[in-house]
Amino acid sequence: MPTSNRKKQGKDTAVQGTNDSSVVSKVSAAARGYFQDVFLQHFVCKVARRAPLINRGYYVRWRAVDHCVRRFLHVTENCPRRQILSLGAGFDSAYFRLHADEALDGAVVFEVDFPDVTRRKAALINSNVTLRGMLEPHLPSATGPVYVSSGQYRLLGVDVREESQVEEALGAAGLDWAAPTLILSEVVLTYMETQRSDAVISWAAKLLPQSLFVMYEQIHPQDPFGRIMQDHFLKLNSTLHALRQYPDTAAQRRRFLDKGWEQCVCLDVNDFYLGLVPEEERCRVESLEPFDEYEEWHQKCSHYFILTASQGSLMAQALLTHAPVPPAASICPSWSPTALSVRTIPVPMEGLGMASTVVSPGQVLLTGGSSRGGRGPVTRILLRGQEGWRSVSVEPPVDLGVRLYHTATSLPGGGLVVYGGRSSPLNPTRGLLRVTLDTRGPPGPLHSEDGDTGTLCVEQMVCTGDAPAPRWRHTAASVSHKGKSFLFVFGGKNESEAALGDGYFLCLDQQHWTEIPLEGAAPEARHSHSACSYQGGVVVFGGLDRRGVPLGDTAVLRPTDGGFSWERLELQPPPVPRCVAFKKPTTKKTKKDHVLKFVLFVFRYSHSAHVIGEKLVVVGGVWLHSDGVPGVVVIHLTTRSSVELSLDTTSVPWPLMLHSFCSELTDSEEPELLLMGGGGNCFSFGTHFNLQPVTVDLRPALR
Repeated sequence: MPTSNRKKQGKDTAVQGTNDSSVVSKVSAAARGYFQDVFLQHFVCKVARRAPLINRGYYVRWRAVDHCVRRFLHVTENCPRRQILSLGAGFDSAYFRLHADEALDGAVVFEVDFPDVTRRKAALINSNVTLRGMLEPHLPSATGPVYVSSGQYRLLGVDVREESQVEEALGAAGLDWAAPTLILSEVVLTYMETQRSDAVISWAAKLLPQSLFVMYEQIHPQDPFGRIMQDHFLKLNSTLHALRQYPDTAAQRRRFLDKGWEQCVCLDVNDFYLGLVPEEERCRVESLEPFDEYEEWHQKCSHYFILTASQGSLMAQALLTHAPVPPAASICPSWSPTALSVRTIPVPMEGLGMASTVVSPGQVLLTGGSSRGGRGPVTRILLRGQEGWRSVSVEPPVDLGVRLYHTATSLPGGGLVVYGGRSSPLNPTRGLLRVTLDTRGPPGPLHSEDGDTGTLCVEQMVCTGDAPAPRWRHTAASVSHKGKSFLFVFGGKNESEAALGDGYFLCLDQQHWTEIPLEGAAPEARHSHSACSYQGGVVVFGGLDRRGVPLGDTAVLRPTDGGFSWERLELQPPPVPRCVAFKKPTTKKTKKDHVLKFVLFVFRYSHSAHVIGEKLVVVGGVWLHSDGVPGVVVIHLTTRSSVELSLDTTSVPWPLMLHSFCSELTDSEEPELLLMGGGGNCFSFGTHFNLQPVTVDLRPALR
């Protein structure tokens, strides 16, 4: 066999392998109750349980496709004949599920895939009593590329890339080219060379004048998550070809219009999930399993899309609709043309969900988190000397325990308080610890090149009063009231609450949880936000609300004579407004891409923030739309203006993911941020850790 043919066959086999892993993941999601499908299990040898993030990801994929299929069946319910043509169907069970639901009245399902896949599927159907029972009892013998032929189900073994063969096989199998037809491509065309997948799209538009094309695929290949996603499929020998030419939803929409489709609507999966899945259903799904991977969930959804394209006036009624969008506003994005320089620090260090604190000049304490070595009570110090930064592991006299997403807050008189966190989404970490740096002892592990020495002292804090419920992803900041220092704990989440909106004051001298009068409307419940000490109070920014939607508000807790008062800051412009173009449905047969423009505010969570003078500097985080990743937003707390700056990461040799990380302002002469840890579980593509700390030059941002 020629080398080129062997390579092609190897790639085809690899692509076919994606079907096997996909159906196992769908079976796992169905088994956990994400959706009902009793037929999928018959297409796997053994049911394997996937992680909650994988289950959610395959649920939303199933839900998006099912939404479009049901819409098509509803629109065509009065048609005497209608068809579903599934390209690269693999071991999809849609026919059996829809047939059991009695949803296929007058409909015929045609499935097309590689002959090897189709042959295996036909064998599974014929050997299974349940599946075979969904077909007519006396089936004609399979001939040519038709492996199963029933009144409402035809299974064909043809390479989708071979247009003439597909057209001939479908015609012989009884496809009615004039009947309303749904063409389904669920992560199929992207595995083809782009020229071939474009030809399939054009071919379908030309031959099926009353049709709806439904496609679910990947987008956004160039940001950190997208790079890891691409690398994953490259390792599987299953290149995602379409991403280079069609990297986002706008490009995919133009693709279909250019290939002959009359109308097209393309939504990323965040838009679909939050806009077209009812809130009651989202609450049901989100309560099925313990879950604490919000960043990875939103990033996964921003890197996939669901698309519908239509031919004919009837099929235009089956197009995806849009989520409710705020009315247009006269605010333009305030993007600075300046990109902030990012540089790596040659110190091996990784971790997710850590907390950091400056314990003394040139010494940053890092507690908790998880890494490739697992979750453990690892405590480290980053030391800055004449030769630069270095990392030292320390053994505190008291075990800090396994903690992720906790807080470590510097105190005005020195030392810090470690509070909250979790070991798992079902196990919050309880209690408070006071940590101080003792510089009176002999040289120890904290000996620096400049002669400073010290050891960590850790004591359990026994507090009185009504303590907050255990929590993680909260904030804890130092505030002042009547000359006393307090720790103000706000928000977070725990095993029973999706987001908390309460605030608590801990008097540090008396170690007593104290009630202090609060005026004004408190910010809504949230977690994964930021809170920075500011003029005796606190400034809160962003976070994730109970619905799982990022927030972008800024609120200040200001000291008053009687206590504290909340004040919401109205920023102009908000960070960051983003113009989004949406398809406007039309009944006219036109190729023009009519759009309605709205302003959609894209906010963030899982970021880090610091107050420098009168400016709040917010760095990193996660937002729902992946038109790049969040950089730095500078909010002037007096003038209430804001500006966004991107990050220049060209010198960072690995994808820099700025969520589940921590940051500190360094004590260098120039304003600089030190970013430590970060990364995440990139869906089924592998876990990524930022390998080293990096610095961000803030000088352009503070001018």
